[in-house]
Order: sequence, then structure tokens, then C-alpha cells
Amino acid sequence: MRLLLIRHAHHDYIGKAIAGWLPGVSLSEFGRTQAAALPKRLARSGISAIYSSPLERARETAAPLAAALGVEVEIRDGLREMNFGEFTGRTMSELDINPLWHSFNLSRSNTRAPGGELMLETQARMVAELERIRYANHDGVVAVFSHGEAIRSAVMHYAGIPLDLYQRIEIHPASVSTIDLFAHGPRIVRLNEV
Repeated sequence: MRLLLIRHAHHDYIGKAIAGWLPGVSLSEFGRTQAAALPKRLARSGISAIYSSPLERARETAAPLAAALGVEVEIRDGLREMNFGEFTGRTMSELDINPLWHSFNLSRSNTRAPGGELMLETQARMVAELERIRYANHDGVVAVFSHGEAIRSAVMHYAGIPLDLYQRIEIHPASVSTIDLFAHGPRIVRLNEV
């Protein structure tokens, strides 16, 4: 089975503030252009099912591909972004002076976002959802629309990379990371393809 892990397209919080689980964060004009380009980019992928995080930006990114393929998007809560707790909605300049933010980013494996998740919890939730999707779609190609930290944590799981090295992997908006799941184990085919 092949998983296409697709990060939502651009929105106005990117690079400026933490959107996390905030409701109502929609794609920017540029993000809508990125989402509209996905059907052409993925036209020859053979996608048979589409899954998405319930957050607006992921669903909005999935919509053009679903419409082009005539496939209904299945919403899965396990595909949500990491819960950043009290960091949610804060600007990057606010976070840069917060010592908790720096601790959180230095040791993601065992530092919880205040009022939020450990990255390990995000990874466990995301991988469990991907495994449920895998068993529901034994063969074929599945598009999964999610978020930067959730996708990053899943890629790190399948690659066997410790979470504290998370900054070594980039997942851009509207990027596609491809993982083949075999009985003998996973194979990362592409990472952060834009």
C-alpha cells in the first residue's frame, strides 16, 4: 500500500504564529492556488481513497483533489495537527522570548506543550490512524491530508528517527511525502515533494 502524506496548503499563520488546533484557519489565496494544483500533480498516482484531518485548512486542501477524482473525503480526528496547548495562537516573536518554547523545541520526546501534547503522543495518534487506514485499504494508493508536525512525526516513526531530531526534516505546505507500507516494513519513497 502507498500513503501520500500531504500537508495542507499555505495559510496566513505560517511563519507568523502557531495555528495548532485553532478553528477557522482557512487557506490563503496562495494556499488555494496550491490546493488547486494538487489534482494535476497527483493525476497519475492512482489514488483510491482520501482522508483528512477535520481542521479547515486540511479539508480545504483535500477538496480540489476529491472533486477531480470523484472521491469522498473521509474525516479522521487522528490526523489532526499536534496540540500546542498554550502556544496556540501565539506569534513567533512572543514565543521567541518564552523559555518554555525553547525547552519544548530542544526535547520534543519528553517536553509537553503546556496544556497540550507531547510530540510522542502526536506521533502515536497519527501512526495509529495511518495503520487503521492501511488495514482498510490493503492495496492501492491513499491520499492523507494532515499537518506539518503530525506528518513529520509519522515520517520519523517509519524512518526510525528519534523525535528530538525533528528539526532535520522539513514538511512544506502542500508537500507530498510518499511512504510504501509492506508486510516486511515501510519504505520512504519521497519526502517533502513540492
